[in-house]
Amino acid sequence: MKLSLTQKIILGFILGLALGEYFFLSFSPEESHEWAQRFQVISKIFLRLIKMIVGPLVFCTLVVGIAKLGDFKAVGRIGLKTIGYFYFATLLSLVTGLVVVNITQPGSLQSWPKPAAGTSTGIDASKAKTLEDFILHIFPDSFFKALAENEILQIVIFSLFFGVALGSIGETGKKLIHVFENLAEVVFKMVNYVMEVAPYAVFAAMTTVVANKGLSILISYGYLMICFLGGLLFFTVVVLWAICIFNKIPYWGLLKELKEALLISFSTASSEASFPQTIAALERFGCSRRIVGFVLPLGYSFNLDGSMLYMTFATGFIAQAYGVHLSLEQQITMLLTLMITSKGIAGVPRASLVIIAGTLTMFNLPAEGIALLLGVDPFLDMGRTVTSVAGNGVATCVVSKWEGEFNPPTNA
Repeated sequence: MKLSLTQKIILGFILGLALGEYFFLSFSPEESHEWAQRFQVISKIFLRLIKMIVGPLVFCTLVVGIAKLGDFKAVGRIGLKTIGYFYFATLLSLVTGLVVVNITQPGSLQSWPKPAAGTSTGIDASKAKTLEDFILHIFPDSFFKALAENEILQIVIFSLFFGVALGSIGETGKKLIHVFENLAEVVFKMVNYVMEVAPYAVFAAMTTVVANKGLSILISYGYLMICFLGGLLFFTVVVLWAICIFNKIPYWGLLKELKEALLISFSTASSEASFPQTIAALERFGCSRRIVGFVLPLGYSFNLDGSMLYMTFATGFIAQAYGVHLSLEQQITMLLTLMITSKGIAGVPRASLVIIAGTLTMFNLPAEGIALLLGVDPFLDMGRTVTSVAGNGVATCVVSKWEGEFNPPTNA
């Protein structure tokens, strides 16, 4: 019997868990870490292959979509709807994180060892971009540099200008549009080849994480993980579902279509790893190619629902662990601040933790409190990545629906 890609990914996930735990239990921490590093090479190769095709994929699909539209007014209309939805979803996810951490009190119901003052966390809050830095960073000074560095937002901006210009030059433009359509087909064929590596990348990624941390850490952090993952589950199953009901979108059919993308994202803790699969799944689900090409790349910078939820949850958790009460006014201030600062996290390594570090400083909380989360953060990252991918899938469907370009399959 030939296994499907989904079945191979699940098998790789389970085998990775088992092998990683074997390394963790059978070898010293140094030896286990060494084995983890060896296996990590496979997942790194997969992520590099994905990065290799994401830029050309975004460029080709967006150029074709915008060129066929050929109108900056329509682009502006879609852009305003998209950004408006993103801020609405960001607010919902931040509020969900605050509500969950206040109700469950994970920092208060367990005695957490306080890291010594000045403990190194490897997180530099100064790396967070200011609003001015972020705005300037959006606009490329070189398209080829943006492609080389995989700066998705900059690629989107260039593609918008290029697509509108292409759609405005008549017959010559139509010939070139056909060329870019063919290029997009070639890139999607490359995606199929790269995805054959996905099960091995999932296996290697899980082996690496578990060999370094061990599954026993899930027990010591059990209540914290239940609280946070429960919050993510509530947002994914209830909040996103409610948004889809309001917009008459078959949510469970969408999740079924996205299952491979969600599995890859969860296993690798990388939303970028599933980007091509997410594009293909949303097009199969009835979203127009131009809407997918426009909304999805923006979503990976502006609409990270899982990370937003984590920011308010983690800040509240650290405050509770140190016995610091945050008033309602302070929590509202935190929420509004994160609404702005979180939009500058694109391209920053471990971006969520960087923003959290800055938020802790703002409220006079010890920055070394982040050390309480570092041990279990790789597992939490898997959950928040899945939520972000699902959130971007919903965002794309919603904007497609608003634009009258959504035709879901009849069996969805």
